[in-house]
Amino acid sequence: MRAIVIKAFGGPEVLQATETPELELPRGHRLVNVRKAGVNFADVHVRTGTYLADVELPYIPGNEVMGVDDQGRRVVALTKGGGYADQVAAHRMTTWQVPDDISDEHALALTLQGNTAWHLLHTCLKLSPSDTVVVSAAAGGVGSLAVQLAAQTGARVIGLASTSERRQLATSLGAAAVVDSQSEDLTEAVLEAAGGPVTAVLEMTGGRTHEQLLTALAPLGRMAVYGYAGGEPAPAAGRVILERSLTVQGLWLPHLYAVRGALAGSMAALFEAVSAGTLKITTQQWPLEEAAAAHQALESRTVTGKAMLHVSG
Repeated sequence: MRAIVIKAFGGPEVLQATETPELELPRGHRLVNVRKAGVNFADVHVRTGTYLADVELPYIPGNEVMGVDDQGRRVVALTKGGGYADQVAAHRMTTWQVPDDISDEHALALTLQGNTAWHLLHTCLKLSPSDTVVVSAAAGGVGSLAVQLAAQTGARVIGLASTSERRQLATSLGAAAVVDSQSEDLTEAVLEAAGGPVTAVLEMTGGRTHEQLLTALAPLGRMAVYGYAGGEPAPAAGRVILERSLTVQGLWLPHLYAVRGALAGSMAALFEAVSAGTLKITTQQWPLEEAAAAHQALESRTVTGKAMLHVSG
């Protein structure tokens, strides 16, 4: 079986194409012949040894796949590793059949990043039409979906992105205003774009960005944190939280895997939105053997929309 294997933590070069033994299926799992494998910042953290869960080497990264299961059905699945390969063992609880009118690429884009965007907005922030919400990395995989989903609730969306092209994309997806995420004073830039403090923030960069977006929140504001792509986690400052009665909540999607109905409900809503044409998806693909190039693009912030590996089909 072809797979990308990590034998040592490090840069993109540690992602090595290797022949591995055929899979043994654990109880409750089904075999999926992989067509597409998602590439996410979680995979970068796995590769560099900074992931939230322990990783035992050698390791096949990849937490989401699209493919054909052992019953011949087109499916998407969330996994706990193993996705960068010809085949993966997927648990029945986190495997969903893909409707006929949705492409392989679009289905994969919804699986991890779509579910993440959905639950950040609806489970964590409980977004409403009265909100003004800042979406970090608004042209990225999660961000581009979150901008659209947030705008569809009636909320006012402020998109953050690092280039004019990416800010234009965020505007086309429904952002009411956009801000250069590299602004020296990001707090002031957000306040100016929003016309004052915001009520909600999606944050995935960490470090100084986290701190500056926290101070852009109005009293009783909410921040949902789903990553630290900048490499430096930044816990919210206690004094700022107290001064403004803020709420900061993290989301690590695997905690929803065992919550009955949570992901099935969001997957159904996302599939319906794509079928109805109300959710636009952009993708970039690399062959499986070029996983290192995909990671380099992701880390350099040059990926627009969903990054994925083409495995077969």
